Amino acid sequence: MTLRDEEPAAQRQQRPEDEPGTGVVTAFGRQLKLLRVRAGLERAEFGKRLGYSADTVASIEQGRRIPQARFIEKADEVLGAGGVLTALKEEVGRAQYPAYFRDAARLEARATALNLYAVYAVPGLLQTEDYARAVFQMQRPLLPDEVIEQRLEARLARQEVFSRRPAPLMSFVIEEAVLRRPLGGRKVMRETLEQILLTAQLRHVEVQVMPTDRQDNAALGGPFTLIDTDKGQRIAYAEVQDDSRLYTEAARVRELEARYGILRSQALTPSESFAFIEKLMGES
Repeated sequence: MTLRDEEPAAQRQQRPEDEPGTGVVTAFGRQLKLLRVRAGLERAEFGKRLGYSADTVASIEQGRRIPQARFIEKADEVLGAGGVLTALKEEVGRAQYPAYFRDAARLEARATALNLYAVYAVPGLLQTEDYARAVFQMQRPLLPDEVIEQRLEARLARQEVFSRRPAPLMSFVIEEAVLRRPLGGRKVMRETLEQILLTAQLRHVEVQVMPTDRQDNAALGGPFTLIDTDKGQRIAYAEVQDDSRLYTEAARVRELEARYGILRSQALTPSESFAFIEKLMGES
């Protein structure tokens, strides 16, 4: 994949082929309908075999709903498509994400290492289902319920990266304020802190907390992620207010690498951070 350095997502997200109802989503729906009709199956019978309603099948065929990976895999099997549908699974899957995040999501899924600095909310990779739902529900302008569910499933699917083999090395530096902000309520936040602790025990994951009372902070410019790709390239990703940039230019990436390295030295160590989060759980 070729990325134009520092291309604003606000420009990329204007591409009409990225949205439900057009592009790959519509192409998949048309192909699905063609294969279903050829197999002599009505929507109701086809949906029954897959465990979905006829209305859901119709929405997918008409490009109004983005199918999940399990739907695509089962549909390919039931229709004897021989991989025709599953070949589109990755591209269809990208359409689940907001346009500004799609390139980053593809890189993240194949990364050999991820280094992430969180300032405003718990990183998506560490969120529980209830925390993620709360984040989507409070977004303004309000998101439709079906979009919330679609994005929720997509966000949780991203967490499969933790069980991928070979496992990517992963580092998180999280501002203390993020861990004290009870998005979704106290119970939801407590469950999220528990999930962070469980994830931090994985051998390839390190979680560090940046205390609010630190006098030095090397990354006051905001959150960012360093992504090591499977092609041996390091790319930086930064996002704010639904706008994002992917940086590939070496000098810019080195700047953010330096910031992250200093940030880690300023934060609590992984063991200190674990104890800190345990203490927060006791307070909630």
